[in-house]
Amino acid sequence: MSYELKHVFASLPQMERGVAKVLGGDPKGNNFLYTNGKSVIIRNIDNPAIADIYTEHAHQVTVAKYAPSGFYIASGDVSGKIRIWDTTQKEHLLKYEYQPFGGRIKDIAWTEDSKRIAVVGEGREKFGAVFLWDTGSSVGEIAGHFKVINSVDIKQTRPYRLITGSDDSCGAFFEGSGHFFPPQGFVNCVRFSPDGTRFATASADYQIVIYDGKTGEKVSTLGGEKAHDGGVYAISWSPDSSRLISASGDKTVKLWDVGAGTAVTTFNMGADVADQQLGCLWQKDYFLSVSLSGFINYLDKNNPDRPIRVIKGHSKSIQSLTVHKNEGRTYIYSGSHDGHINILSYSLTFPVHYWDAETGDNDDFLGKGHSNQVSKMVVDDTNQLVTCSMDDTLRYTDLNKKEYSASDLVKMDFQPKSVSVAPGGLTLAVCIGQVVLLKDKKKVFTLEGLDYEPAAGAIHPGGSTAAVGGADGKVHLYSIQGNTLKKDSTTMEAKGPVTDMAYSNDGAYLAVTDEKKVVTVFSVADGYSVKNDFYGHHAKIMTVAWSPDNEHFASSGMDNMVYVWTVSDADTRIKLPDTHRLHHVSGLAWIDEHTLVTTSLDATVKQWTVKF
Repeated sequence: MSYELKHVFASLPQMERGVAKVLGGDPKGNNFLYTNGKSVIIRNIDNPAIADIYTEHAHQVTVAKYAPSGFYIASGDVSGKIRIWDTTQKEHLLKYEYQPFGGRIKDIAWTEDSKRIAVVGEGREKFGAVFLWDTGSSVGEIAGHFKVINSVDIKQTRPYRLITGSDDSCGAFFEGSGHFFPPQGFVNCVRFSPDGTRFATASADYQIVIYDGKTGEKVSTLGGEKAHDGGVYAISWSPDSSRLISASGDKTVKLWDVGAGTAVTTFNMGADVADQQLGCLWQKDYFLSVSLSGFINYLDKNNPDRPIRVIKGHSKSIQSLTVHKNEGRTYIYSGSHDGHINILSYSLTFPVHYWDAETGDNDDFLGKGHSNQVSKMVVDDTNQLVTCSMDDTLRYTDLNKKEYSASDLVKMDFQPKSVSVAPGGLTLAVCIGQVVLLKDKKKVFTLEGLDYEPAAGAIHPGGSTAAVGGADGKVHLYSIQGNTLKKDSTTMEAKGPVTDMAYSNDGAYLAVTDEKKVVTVFSVADGYSVKNDFYGHHAKIMTVAWSPDNEHFASSGMDNMVYVWTVSDADTRIKLPDTHRLHHVSGLAWIDEHTLVTTSLDATVKQWTVKF
């Protein structure tokens, strides 16, 4: 028995309104880097479906940069830790770890010989440090700023020069002792040209200023009085040092001829708040930008209003998952939770994404969807994706159209926690204090005033029985008679409060998970007698999913473990530790009997090949 990772469909960058996002570029031009939560994501620039994830930080990672040699990456987190790790080995072995100051690290720069590192951010006593990569010994001081330093860069030609940009509205140029540029609004980004002859600063006062790379003297401003109609968050130079791109809160990216001081191309990225541009990278022949939505845009200078490619996905934790085959292709559907009020307040959409299981191509549905966490999802026999949300609604979305419909929304009296379906238009919704039966997208029967708190539910594939698991540690059976639910005399005991449940695809078994770390499988034909109890998890079990072969099922728990079990033998199992390192798995689904999909709070979708 074995398992191996087949695909990683990576998360998007984690974004915050009004905060620049730093993208890192591989010096060989093959990959680019960004951060989300405790993860550093490395993506192939030609085929971004190829991704690798570094997950060894204990705190939220804020920035990552390649060494000019290409052999190492330095990544910094909110606690002020810098980790320097290997890029050539799959294990990404740690080389060194340092704490240059206590507080959020906002930017990192290497010298061209990959021997010295500068870091800046929100330190308590100081806002920056320069040290040797292999000893951590200080080789200079970044002094003079009295607020957070947002950005740093080092000239890649000798003699070395260092530049910084800060929330104290100043930039600084260091060639021994530093001197400061005139105030120009919060300085969000500073970058040397690759040849070292010039550097540019981008600031909240809409300006991009060009300086001499050797003397620090001001040379020009791009676009005259202002480069953009909003704050400028990021700049990135062309490899030949003659041009640069800039990303702005005015929802545009601009391509500049630096010598002429004029914009050659303006890329209009949209009209929504989520279209604000907070990061950019010029890598090989690619122009990349990052929107507030987290979407990564591959810009096309021949068609500036339409990117060549937009990488979509999740930037916030994924809470629900299902898979569905349609016209010979398998699609993965995932629903997210969004905890950042700055995005929630404006976009008011909690996306459901769909992914092509083979290529990783993905998109989200058109129209306005749920306005809060998508808790559970399932596909019915008419190609409808049925979703329930903390916005107190159920939605039915046609998977052929992939567009939300206002008419296919059912408002619930209480928040739904679980949803399941059966042929004949049946839906069972388990809500706080209520169980609701729906038929053809309409509520037909409600159970309330229950003597237990319902937690999860499942309809038998035959459509005759509904099972409801409660916080009382019991499974209550109801027969579905026409448009009503009738309580059965049969009640089964779980080992603890029920957390999830699912019938096997053939209806032979019911798997029930609980807070006491046990999965109990009941045999339907034998009057719901216990077939087997499955022990192995070390914490509360969260979710369960049956393999198409009906002989195996998977479970995931708060212990960050996934197990694949064999129904007939509780001792025959496959343990998948750390499937999403440091995060518990929130969703499980099977593409076929050897391919398991997992999702997690790290906003990543993974596919695993499982062999028995």
